[in-house]
Amino acid sequence: MTADRPTRAAEPGAATTADGPVRLLVGGTEVARYVLDPALDARHGPRPYLHPVRTLGGTVVTDALPADHVWHLGASLAVQDVNGTNLWGGRTYVRDVGYTWRDDHGRIAHVRWSERAADRLAHRLEWRDPHGAVLLTEHRQLTAVALTGAVPLTSEGPSGGGSSGGGSAWRLEVDYTLSAPARQDVRLGSPATNGRPGGAGYGGFFWRAVSAAPASVFSATATGEEAVNGSAEPWVALCGTGPDGGAYTLVFTGLGDGDRWFTRTAMYPGVGVAFAFDEPVTVTAGTNRRGRHAVVVADGTLTRAQAAALADTVR
Repeated sequence: MTADRPTRAAEPGAATTADGPVRLLVGGTEVARYVLDPALDARHGPRPYLHPVRTLGGTVVTDALPADHVWHLGASLAVQDVNGTNLWGGRTYVRDVGYTWRDDHGRIAHVRWSERAADRLAHRLEWRDPHGAVLLTEHRQLTAVALTGAVPLTSEGPSGGGSSGGGSAWRLEVDYTLSAPARQDVRLGSPATNGRPGGAGYGGFFWRAVSAAPASVFSATATGEEAVNGSAEPWVALCGTGPDGGAYTLVFTGLGDGDRWFTRTAMYPGVGVAFAFDEPVTVTAGTNRRGRHAVVVADGTLTRAQAAALADTVR
C-alpha cells in the first residue's frame, strides 16, 4: 500500500521558532525535540510532532518521514478523517475503492504558546481543512517526568529470559482538549470506519517507533501484534532496538472511553491510541474531547512485570 507515494521530503530540522529548537529536558538531559511547524508537502499531513525522542541513555526511539510511510512523524496527534479532511497524511481510504490520492489534506497548526519550560510545553493549535477553515481547536500540554529509581529496571524479555541492559526511564505525558465549533458537529473516522478490513482503525495519538531489529509488543494479558491490536488493555509495551544498537521499551497508558490500541510490528514498529477503531466518533458542536496519555521511555528490554510496574506509576 505504498504505490504512487509522493517523493520523500527532506526531514525538517529544529522547530521553526525564532529562539531556537523546542526541547524537552529531564534533569538537564534533552529527551525530545518538538518540531512545531514542519515545512512539509500537504500530502504528508503537516503537524507538530516529537522527534527525535530518546531514552535517558541516548537511544533514539522515534522515526520520522520513513520511506515506508513518509507521513509518519515521530509522536503526534493526527486523524485520517475529520469531517472528510485527511489530517494523517498519505492516501485516503475510500469505501469500495481503497486507498486513493485526493486533494483532501489539511494541517494541524500551532497558534500560540501558553507555557514553555524545560520540562513542559503547552500551546493552542487549530485543526484546519484544505482551505484553512478551522475544524477543531486544541489545547495541548507535553510534560517530561523523571522516573529513574521509581522501579528496578534490571531488564529481561517479557517472558523473563535474557538480559538486555537498562536502568533508567522517564515519562512523557500528553494532555489535550479538542473543541468543536459552536454550531458544527465534528466526525472523527478511520480507514476501518470507512470500510478497510484488517484492524486498520488508526488515527489519534500515534507513536512511530524505530527499530534496527524486529520489534515486539505485549500487554498485561497478550503478546504479539494481532493479539494486542484493537484491544482495550490498560497498558501496552513495545520493545525495540535503536539505531545505536541500544535496547529500549516503551510503555503506553491512557485509553479513553471507546479508544482502542492500534499496534504494528510486522510492517513497521508503532503504537497508537485509536479514537475510531471500529466506529466513527463525533465531537458534538460546542463540546470538548479530552485525552490524557502517558508513555514511559525506558532503556533496556523489560519484563511484563516491570512494564506493569511502570504503567502503575501513572496517576
